[in-house]
Amino acid sequence: MLRATLWTVVGTAITLLAGCAGGQDALAPKSTAALPDDSKRADSRPRPEAVAAEPAKVALLLPLGAGGQTSLVADSLKRAAELAIVEHRAPHIQLMVRDDKGTPEGAAEAAREAIAQGAEIVLGPMTAKGVQGASGVTRAQNVPVIAFSTDRQVAGNNVHLLSFMAASEVQRVVQFASSKGKRRIAALVPDDAYGRLLEATLRETAAQNRAEVVAVERYAEAPNAMLGAVKRLSDGVRGIEEHGDPIDALFLAGGEETLVTMAPQLKQARFDPQKLKVIGTGALDYANAGREPFLQGAWFAAPDPKGWKTFQEKYAQAYGQSPPRTATLAYDAIGVVAVLSTGPKGARFIPSQLTRAEGFMGMDGPFRLMSDGVADRALAVLEVQEFGAAVVDPAAPSAGSAAAPVASSSFGASTGGFGTPYTPPRMN
Repeated sequence: MLRATLWTVVGTAITLLAGCAGGQDALAPKSTAALPDDSKRADSRPRPEAVAAEPAKVALLLPLGAGGQTSLVADSLKRAAELAIVEHRAPHIQLMVRDDKGTPEGAAEAAREAIAQGAEIVLGPMTAKGVQGASGVTRAQNVPVIAFSTDRQVAGNNVHLLSFMAASEVQRVVQFASSKGKRRIAALVPDDAYGRLLEATLRETAAQNRAEVVAVERYAEAPNAMLGAVKRLSDGVRGIEEHGDPIDALFLAGGEETLVTMAPQLKQARFDPQKLKVIGTGALDYANAGREPFLQGAWFAAPDPKGWKTFQEKYAQAYGQSPPRTATLAYDAIGVVAVLSTGPKGARFIPSQLTRAEGFMGMDGPFRLMSDGVADRALAVLEVQEFGAAVVDPAAPSAGSAAAPVASSSFGASTGGFGTPYTPPRMN
């Protein structure tokens, strides 16, 4: 009888999804095997469906009609959100999927339409321009936003970014490297606003940890420009080392597209990863990084990978394909809604609830939505190895942190303390 009731609840959730997708066919999971086993739940708190909750209308704004890779990523985030509703047994969450068309105007119109139809909270958009367009509408109506952009300039004033922030991962890896004696740092950063942000964070964090950035070169995104920057940095480092101590660490801000070109150039320029430690951002977390000998042993900061691996398996089991790395953002955004939506309508998504001190537990570990609009996450430090990456410094719980789970324990959410976030593909 209990099993029959459970399937009724799940069926109701899927029906609600299909009826609220704004003209889009909501994709229910293909396999009910993705549902967690209640007998394995360690969490004793009541699940959202255990409380008689009023229906919560939740808007999800994504560039579904933008075309190309953008639409594919958007569709995956939509599927992750739908999977989360089923996983959390939360049929009272009515997901209103709206196409923001990848433009500020489209995001504003989608937000306006959803709020007119009763949306209490908006999830998305994916880009900074989309957030700017939507927030002009949401702020006027006092409707909170949990968005997926990585541009912290659009955060604040009831707009929260759940995304992985690059500056925080720089802080984490530099703190760890300095604790291991790597205190004289050279750096290669892109010659753009992103690079300037990382350079400023690198210098500030080094100073706070008795370390020093002794040389920096900036590069444009072109092979010859990279080569010029590598040569200038090599010459600068040789000059410094002739009159002082050797360099302990080399900070690289790039990801796969940059490093497949830059790593061989660094080797030719006589940078020796056996004598200095390569450190970088979460962009180092790509499948083939360890196949480049120069990058083997490099350190970077990221969420504990166990949660992501478990999510990959669940998503693939449900939909028959692998998700993009950012799909956990939509899953965890629904998780926040599931935890808070059992409260009284009109008070469940107010700022004090969204920014509660205990935070939340997501697939990428514990996180808090801070009053400035940026998510505070726990990060581990990982090391690039020939086949994948391994945790060398876990995300340890911070004092007083007791993040309430937004995923069942059987779903494998990792634990850890609050600290700093990770950057897979940038969603600017």
